[in-house]
Amino acid sequence: MSVLATGKINYRVRIERAQLLGERYPFAQQILSFYTRMAQFQKELYGQLPKIMPAHRLSSEDSRFRSEFCAQEMLEPFGKFLALVTAAGPAPLSAHSAQLKSQGKIVWADLLRGFWERGMLETGSEEPLTDFVVRAVLQPYAELLAGAQMSPAVVGTTCRCPLCNSLPLLGVLRQEGDGGKRLLQCSFCSHEWEFRRIFCANCGEEQEQKLPVYVAEQFPHIRVECCEACKKFLRTIDLTKDGHAVPLVDDLAAIPLTLWAQENGYTRIQDNLLGT
Repeated sequence: MSVLATGKINYRVRIERAQLLGERYPFAQQILSFYTRMAQFQKELYGQLPKIMPAHRLSSEDSRFRSEFCAQEMLEPFGKFLALVTAAGPAPLSAHSAQLKSQGKIVWADLLRGFWERGMLETGSEEPLTDFVVRAVLQPYAELLAGAQMSPAVVGTTCRCPLCNSLPLLGVLRQEGDGGKRLLQCSFCSHEWEFRRIFCANCGEEQEQKLPVYVAEQFPHIRVECCEACKKFLRTIDLTKDGHAVPLVDDLAAIPLTLWAQENGYTRIQDNLLGT
């Protein structure tokens, strides 16, 4: 993730990184091409949201992350995103988006409000295609709100986002002194918080021998951090090895690492937006 000094999310950097990785990794080109279309939509929505959200919701004094959800204000963007996915998405997702588009704004409002209230609180879903379109539209809203709030003080080691209580998507290693500082990145609002190096982000296992780390030659800056206790894994983007990486985007391109982990009996703590 690239964050501006003001706390804003830099969608332009995400888009440019997706285009570069699409050229570098042909097997991920289709996924990243679709993500580029989606990120362009998110970029435009992110810029429009301050005009339609209540001003107090963008104040650092309002720490009630999930309060007063603006469902009505999000209906028009949701309809536009459904049209985009219907036109440009993979066949199953396109058909599903067309079906949702036909159900109308009352159904859309219920979907948006329900997802906002629960966020990414658990992995897996009975309606993954619905969750994808709702999550994609709400993510800029969540990121904008997170950027406007003060980072809460974290006591101890927490495996949930201290802002919105969602599951972590990624680990991030950022340069600090002679080594790297480990952070977790939220799967919903993209907030980052510090996290212990030898500690499972799912079950809290802390015995080093039960926490193997794997790195593939193809992705030397991406670590697959596994836990033998709960059989979950977390991908960590090591910015000390590639300072140009954009964690959220580099994660989308690392499709072979997900396949390897699944073949070896591990599942992700929380899938990324496109399930790669």
